[in-house]
Amino acid sequence: MRTEERDAYVEYVTASTPRLRRIATLLAGDPARGDDLLQETLTRLFVHWKRASKADNLDRYVHRMLYRVFIDDRRRKWASVRLLDQMPEAEHAAADPAEALAVRNALRQVPKGQRVVLVLRYFGDLSVQEAADVLGCSTGTVKSQTARGLEALKTALNPPAGATR
Repeated sequence: MRTEERDAYVEYVTASTPRLRRIATLLAGDPARGDDLLQETLTRLFVHWKRASKADNLDRYVHRMLYRVFIDDRRRKWASVRLLDQMPEAEHAAADPAEALAVRNALRQVPKGQRVVLVLRYFGDLSVQEAADVLGCSTGTVKSQTARGLEALKTALNPPAGATR
């Protein structure tokens, strides 16, 4: 890799890491596993930087890589250890730590496909079209998964009377 390519990679990674770490942590449901997802994604990005840097939308390209690493990781049946008990970036946490914990716990209860869409849309700030591009699906699928995911999140945060959490 040439010096200017390496500098461009380092510049992109430096600027994007906080946002990507937050997305990876929310996808994985655990800060340690989120960091593992991010590290794997950034390693793949380094290997494919020449191609990735020519993408029309580099952020979309990297979001897709992160999503694919997440899916690959979910397919592997490896044991994990929970190393941290808080989000890696305190500045993105809710004002009330109990509320942030409740949202993270509720998000873990949302089915995987719906969770991915919610994280991309609301924590990754992607539009419906951008999320569809990252996931390789239609905008209708993103919309329906968003609606179902929000409903599942709402139910997880406010379970019906008599239900146990």
